Amino acid sequence: MPTMTAAQKRASAKNEYDAFMAGCPSRQLLDRISDKWVALVLAALASDGQLRYSELSRRLAGVSQKMLTQTLRALERDGLITRTVTPTVPVTVEYDLTPLGASLQQVMLTLKDWAESHMDDVIGHREHYDAAVG
Repeated sequence: MPTMTAAQKRASAKNEYDAFMAGCPSRQLLDRISDKWVALVLAALASDGQLRYSELSRRLAGVSQKMLTQTLRALERDGLITRTVTPTVPVTVEYDLTPLGASLQQVMLTLKDWAESHMDDVIGHREHYDAAVG
């Protein structure tokens, strides 16, 4: 078996994404999709379909205009959502999942459902832990 040079190892590592490796770019993607607002935007679009900015803002109670805008721009940049502007008065802007974003649909809805259905268990464990530690 031939030995690989350091340059060949780096080139090979680029082709094999491994999020456990410090320099792996997939870590940036994991960071993005694990963000609370990203997960909720993707889940909302997955369950409701195409939504206008104002509909997303109402659906995601507590999100600031700045955070929603930043989140939508990041998702559009990553190719997970599309932004469609319709020249009406006022201008209508709608967001929808791309095929790439839709491939995350089940993951995001499952994660949201899991969090909702296990919240009582988590609260109980937190209270038990805090009582033991505090």
